Amino acid sequence: MSPTHEREALFWGLVGVTLFAATLPMTRLAVGPAEAPQLSPWFVTFGRAAAAGLLSVAYLRWQHVRGRLNVPVRAQWPLLGTTAFGVIVGFPLFLALALRTVPSTHGAVVTALLPLSTAVLGALWYRQRPSAGFWACALAGSGLVLGFMAWRAGGLYLGAANLYLLVAMTTGAFGYIGGARLTPSLGAEQAICWVLACSLPLTLPVAWWFAPAAPGAVSAMAWTGFAYVALFSMWIGFFAWYRALALGAVRVSQIQLVQPFLSLLFAVPLVGERLDATTLVFALAVIATVYLGKKMPIQPARNPA
Repeated sequence: MSPTHEREALFWGLVGVTLFAATLPMTRLAVGPAEAPQLSPWFVTFGRAAAAGLLSVAYLRWQHVRGRLNVPVRAQWPLLGTTAFGVIVGFPLFLALALRTVPSTHGAVVTALLPLSTAVLGALWYRQRPSAGFWACALAGSGLVLGFMAWRAGGLYLGAANLYLLVAMTTGAFGYIGGARLTPSLGAEQAICWVLACSLPLTLPVAWWFAPAAPGAVSAMAWTGFAYVALFSMWIGFFAWYRALALGAVRVSQIQLVQPFLSLLFAVPLVGERLDATTLVFALAVIATVYLGKKMPIQPARNPA
């Protein structure tokens, strides 16, 4: 990767991560805690995808009018389905289910595991060979984040919530890389728009089925959280993130190591999280691993003889 492309990839990756970082506290606001539930996790998952899907239809129509519409070929439809399963259903649904019972600080564990999962899948799909130093930095950064989250929560929560987070992490990584595979031919914006638009036959009826019977009884903050995850987490954030992954999936995935700390920063005004000196020390340590990992060589796979 040239220095120019690397800087561009890291820039778009940072934009995407920043937008995604608010997803956890905003999702927590949307679903509410178990003792004061707001919107159903199922409605938040499929409703946000349906809203973003309608926006995607309008965007694709606009691109068609401009003569710039890229239509997926038949061979890309399985990849569209894989991406939809990961970023539209798997990751947001299981994250929302988990955040009904655990705070967003604990939920941020999933964003700590995503870089390693994305890097592994990226290396396999793009046939890249990260150096041992890269993997050492990725593992060290993930270990720092996991250790911090375990300390912050006073020990990892047991029960279904951790299983939900594990499934969310795994499906999210598949969705990220699947979208990155679609981006070179469709473009970053049209890739996620096609995924969302093609999912409307599923997302619209499910969202309608789980819609609140009394929308006025849902708090304004919950609706604000829902609006954010529909517009930014489900749509605009992927414009930047898929563009970054297409430029360099393995290296860009390490930027996600700072996402949990950005989530904590956003959670301070939204859900009353306390940001202390220990948090800042861990954040600096994780950022250091990202910087060191960025300097480690990544080589393409050797062509078979």
